[in-house]
This record gives sequence, C-alpha cells and structure tokens, in this order.
Amino acid sequence: MANQPTTPNTEESGEAITRRKLLSWLTGMGVFGSVLVSAFSNFIFIKPRATYGQPNRFSVGKPDEYPAGSRMTLDARRICIVRDGDRMAAISTTCTHLGCIVATSETGFACPCHGSHYDQDGNVTGGPAPKRLPWFQVRLAPNGELEVDKDVEIEPGTYFNV
Repeated sequence: MANQPTTPNTEESGEAITRRKLLSWLTGMGVFGSVLVSAFSNFIFIKPRATYGQPNRFSVGKPDEYPAGSRMTLDARRICIVRDGDRMAAISTTCTHLGCIVATSETGFACPCHGSHYDQDGNVTGGPAPKRLPWFQVRLAPNGELEVDKDVEIEPGTYFNV
C-alpha cells in the first residue's frame, strides 16, 4: 500500500481546525447570541413602562376652605375652583388653543402665551382660542371633601350646591 499524504488540517492532529468547522462554530455562536439578546429584550419589555399621569378624579379640600366669591387656581391640577355663595364649580385652566395654563384676571382668564381671553365662565372673549374652557363635575365625597372629576365635563354655569 502506498503511503497517503497527511494533511496538517485534519481533526486527528488536534492542532488546526478546518475553515468549515470554524464558520459553523461562529454561525452557531451568532445564532445563540441573537436568541439570548432577543429573549432578554422580550423579558425587559413585557412590563409596560408607561406613566399615566395624575388621576383625573381628586380631592380639592373641604368647602369651608373656599370663601364665598373666591376663585382659586390649582396650577398642579390645571383647574380653578369658583365659589359663588353656596355654589361651587371647577373650570379648566388649560387654554383650548395650544394647551398653555391660563391665569386668572379681573375679567376672567387670560392666556399668557398667545393672548386668548376668557370671561368669568370660561367663554372665549378674544384671541385664537377655538372654544370655551371646559367645566368639570364637582361633588361631595363621603369624607366631606370636594371631589373634582376631570373625566366628566358638564355644561357651563352648572354649579354644585354645597
């Protein structure tokens, strides 16, 4: 029998690896790494990271905290609590033009950003605002505090009797 030439790239030598084996190993590692990254990202993003902001129904204190004839703005909640005798209302202080916070003025409300003006009831009297300021539902909670629900818009001029 004739001697067969030996190649240095055989598995038997244990020193070198073939190109095919190297590419197969690299491909396998790439697929394995992709599966790990995909599984990890799916576990991270299963729980939503959404913040839903402040609740739309909240307490604004007892009716006695608001003297008759007062208009108090709660900038953090973007509302103005109006007390007219024994009647109370909550008017939005978010401008209907571009969402700026309107300030109270002697004639009603005024937007410092774009010049919209509203009367005491939130009706547009000037500027670019397309519609009136919304009124929100006010009611008395079981603990005796006033509760405003910004999810429920009511007709302007509808007051809650305390």
